[in-house]
Amino acid sequence: MNGEDFSNDDTPVLPEPVYKESTVDFGDDFGVVKFADDDDATPVDSFSGIRTEQIPQVTAASTNPAPNLIQISEDTISPTPARGDARERVNLTGGSRRIEPNNAPPPVSRSARESRITIGSDPTGEQSRPTLVPNSQQRDPSSGTLRRDSSSGTLRRDTTGRPARTQPQQVRRVRTSSQSDSGTGPRDRTRTNSPGKQQAVAKRDIPTATAVGALLGAIYIAATLFGPVAVVSLLVVILGLASVEFFSQTSITGYQPAMIVGVVACVACPLTAYWVGDAALPLVFAFAFIAASISFIGTTSVESDPAPNLGLTMLGIIWIGLFGSYGALILRLSNSGLGFENVGTDTLFLVVVGVIANDVAAFFVGMAVGRTPLRAWISPGKSMEGFVGGAMGTFAVVIAAGMQSGTWTKLSHWLIIATVISILGPIGDLTESMIKRSMDIKDFGTLLRGHGGALDRFDSILFTLPIIYYLTMVLTPWVV
Repeated sequence: MNGEDFSNDDTPVLPEPVYKESTVDFGDDFGVVKFADDDDATPVDSFSGIRTEQIPQVTAASTNPAPNLIQISEDTISPTPARGDARERVNLTGGSRRIEPNNAPPPVSRSARESRITIGSDPTGEQSRPTLVPNSQQRDPSSGTLRRDSSSGTLRRDTTGRPARTQPQQVRRVRTSSQSDSGTGPRDRTRTNSPGKQQAVAKRDIPTATAVGALLGAIYIAATLFGPVAVVSLLVVILGLASVEFFSQTSITGYQPAMIVGVVACVACPLTAYWVGDAALPLVFAFAFIAASISFIGTTSVESDPAPNLGLTMLGIIWIGLFGSYGALILRLSNSGLGFENVGTDTLFLVVVGVIANDVAAFFVGMAVGRTPLRAWISPGKSMEGFVGGAMGTFAVVIAAGMQSGTWTKLSHWLIIATVISILGPIGDLTESMIKRSMDIKDFGTLLRGHGGALDRFDSILFTLPIIYYLTMVLTPWVV
């Protein structure tokens, strides 16, 4: 423009603008063009009465530089770096400055917390807060270890300031009176274990134990010759003595079982089993549980610990009364009719001699060659070698006694009975030793010198009787 046209011939040439005139007549093609009456030298074109915007003049070469819309800065991070260039670290903090790997800004120092607001109390300062740790449990900064004392149940802090929680002591009730609510014995459960007592293994008085064992054997054989009623009577006496020993010893150690209810139930179980059968046993247990519950309901406070003591009462009834009643059920087989006169007595005799043989053989073999403890934390004197020796003695005696029996006449039956005795006999002995160890009891009684009490002597037989009874009902040795 301005009298110059473009180099391209196809570009239309605009007419040269006219200044200082209000109208220009272009003829029939364009008509009359009107201009504004101001001093503006910029031409304004009007086509067919339509006013257009001002069009800036285009020159061939503009001397004004292009506006600098993008400010290039050395801090600008290119989103697409060239291949082979090392990618710079991207600032994700939102700041305008870029963090250089080797020129990291100094850490921001924050003012220490001046106060700590606690709900229900006034704000206290961090430094004025009372310490929760005794001086004897503070961490030694030089060694990094804790100095401990007998106190516990508190929080101690390490060098990092984080609290380390300790195990709180068990809360125990303290009774002012030495007598329990039910009047069964003292409440003190203090254990007086000493290393020498725990490690010492009681040595049997073998001559006395042998004499007492021989006397018990003679009494049992005499009762067997009289018949099943005499043997049941002997069984009831033994179970009664065992229950008295159990509940008396547990009362001395600080528990409060319902002693009268327990002893009566242990005696009633074999009597009702021999008289009625196994169908009477659930009724005995129901009445025993109700009676024991009533005895604890009658106490003055919860200090009688009804839950553990009620459970201990039922433990004695199950262990002594229920297990012992299966001996009465075995003897009851002799009352089944003609041809069954010796079934019960022969079966119980086979069990008794088998358990005695197991105990005697295990004792002597373990004392001679015992090296591997069977369960050291329960009874250090029982060994794996004694267990094997007891099993061998059981098989030998059961087979020898079975050959003289008129009820058990098959070798397979002898082997099955010997296997049951060899396994369940030691389990019953270990169970009794485990309960004594947990209660810190050496023996449940001293009635049988060299053997302890009645429960100490017949614990293995009690575990064997239920299995032998049901095994007899399955094998039916009276059927030829």
